[in-house]
Amino acid sequence: MSNVPASAREGQIDGLLLKLPGVTTRTINGLHGYFVNDRMFACISGDGVGLRLPVATARELQFSRDNVVAFQPKGLPSTKEWIQINRAEAAEYAKDLELFAAAIEFVKAAR
Repeated sequence: MSNVPASAREGQIDGLLLKLPGVTTRTINGLHGYFVNDRMFACISGDGVGLRLPVATARELQFSRDNVVAFQPKGLPSTKEWIQINRAEAAEYAKDLELFAAAIEFVKAAR
């Protein structure tokens, strides 16, 4: 769990993701979300960031990484395409830029 206030954590993650081409942010249902082409590809929930990825990728990450869990914002049921990456420090999400890029491409291709 991070000792950084939620607003500072959001600011750090904004600083990372809003540099990516076409990424915008807004709040939906109390979640700080990240969008490309008006489609959400990531959002902050608790001490983690949810990502929308292809089902096979999401499943593989849940089994191969100990900091990846099913994404269940506010206790809602999880879906196959959403995972949550938990990191103690927001700056560590820079290590996941490849996954954020994959999430962007996935939602761009979605109908």
